[in-house]
Amino acid sequence: MLNRVQLRFLSLADNVGLARIAVAQLAGQARFTLSDIEEIKVAVSEAVSNAVIHGYQGRADGWIQVDVTLDEAGIEILVEDWGVGIADIQKAREPGHSADPERMGLGFVFMESFMHGLEVESALGEGTRVHMRRFVTWSGELSRDVQ
Repeated sequence: MLNRVQLRFLSLADNVGLARIAVAQLAGQARFTLSDIEEIKVAVSEAVSNAVIHGYQGRADGWIQVDVTLDEAGIEILVEDWGVGIADIQKAREPGHSADPERMGLGFVFMESFMHGLEVESALGEGTRVHMRRFVTWSGELSRDVQ
């Protein structure tokens, strides 16, 4: 492990940017390109925004925790909330699906396309855990020595 950071903050929309910048700063300590870091920032923004908007349904009194581990292979990010949970994870991951008709429903699509791994665990009334992994890449391909 090269570095590890744990953030815990209230479910305020303003804290999405805090999480985004903190994770980008940590990712900047590795061999990620600027493009890689931008994609990581989008994935983190989407995960934290989902916790604020859907997990806590806009309430500002819930907790969100972001755990980030940086190692030689890349970055691992866990975003966790203790909100309402997701009734149907598979449906929530479908493009265009959103519990809020005002939203586009592309958060999980972005997370999945920008990261090399995405796992989502959730239980109604208990919250959601989004686990993402991004490997350091060269020329757009995953290095064989970091698989």
